[in-house]
Amino acid sequence: MGLELSEKTFPGYRRENGRVGVRNHVIVLPVDDLSNAAAEAVAHNIKGVLALPHPYGRLQFGADLELHFKTLIGTGCNPNVAAVVVIGIEDGWTRRVVEGIATTGKPVTGFGIEGHGDHETIRRASHAAREYLQWASELQREESPLVDLWVSTKCGESDTTSGCGANPTVGNAFDKLYERGLTLLFGETTELTGGEHLVAARCRTPEIRGQFQSMFDRYQELVNRHKTNDLSESQPTKGNIAGGLTTIEEKALGNIQKIGRKCLIDGVLDKADVPTGPGLWFMDSSSAAAEMVTLCAAAGFVIHFFPTGQGNVIGNPILPVIKICANPRTVRTMAEHIDVDVSGLLRREMSPDQAGDALLEMMLRTANGRLTAAEALGHREFVLTRLFESA
Repeated sequence: MGLELSEKTFPGYRRENGRVGVRNHVIVLPVDDLSNAAAEAVAHNIKGVLALPHPYGRLQFGADLELHFKTLIGTGCNPNVAAVVVIGIEDGWTRRVVEGIATTGKPVTGFGIEGHGDHETIRRASHAAREYLQWASELQREESPLVDLWVSTKCGESDTTSGCGANPTVGNAFDKLYERGLTLLFGETTELTGGEHLVAARCRTPEIRGQFQSMFDRYQELVNRHKTNDLSESQPTKGNIAGGLTTIEEKALGNIQKIGRKCLIDGVLDKADVPTGPGLWFMDSSSAAAEMVTLCAAAGFVIHFFPTGQGNVIGNPILPVIKICANPRTVRTMAEHIDVDVSGLLRREMSPDQAGDALLEMMLRTANGRLTAAEALGHREFVLTRLFESA
């Protein structure tokens, strides 16, 4: 008897805009690299608050700047975040991030360093962070329907066991969640190369198929414009090749297993865009693990499935990353990083349905508050996607 999802609920934090999160973070969000020190000082002063330092935010322009703001605002809007303190070097950009997050109705306030200095900014921001943290600590979980759970996926450090075991496990789980009307996300544009026609064939309408093909072609044009004669350091990586994936086409065919057999693609998103309805969405994104997971968090997803073959340690400050592995050696040598062991698939001790159910059970436990391996180990990779050089 498989896992029955029809009556399942999960205990979540219902936010002011109706979205439901599975974590209750108060974050200190620097607008730019110059504000990292102040943000980290506030998190040091107020225990339980998370700072999200990053190296960008000065002299960006055009589409690159717009993506920067969209990612920061989306991160603050994520339902796993209860409240936000924003710190920037100057008031204008700080106010823009604050106003974007404020559209959710959640508590948010911003502080500009210019005209005040670090000491005064840290003092004022620490006061706000303490009030937010104590307020958030009294928020209660409430039982919510499974359809309110948004789940994203990407894979990393892939090998032959990824396409044969871990990725199909995600696909099995996605098929079951899709039938229940959840909102799901996948991406990794370049890692669909050679299998893009299979993804295009899964698009629900010709219009969606055209949008997907446009996104794929745009990324291919970028790669072709900048590549050297040898792409083997990137796609597939040397590690992928050592693991038996000798071409990008082999990697793509394994990667596509994550969207299951029954799911149709219901929409296409640009980087960090938020879905407008339930179903399976494709988001144009880098295949770099921390970059895409950061974009998934900015798009509003609250749980992430991360299948890995050779072992990846990726985490995120606000988005719980559940790691799945079918490689017996990796499960043995990197056990502390693996949440769901599906190596029984390759030994024929576990069926695909059993593997998918094991992942769904871990999803529900994570939604209930269980820390993922990445959370327990302190992996909080927050990496913004850049489009081009700063001015």
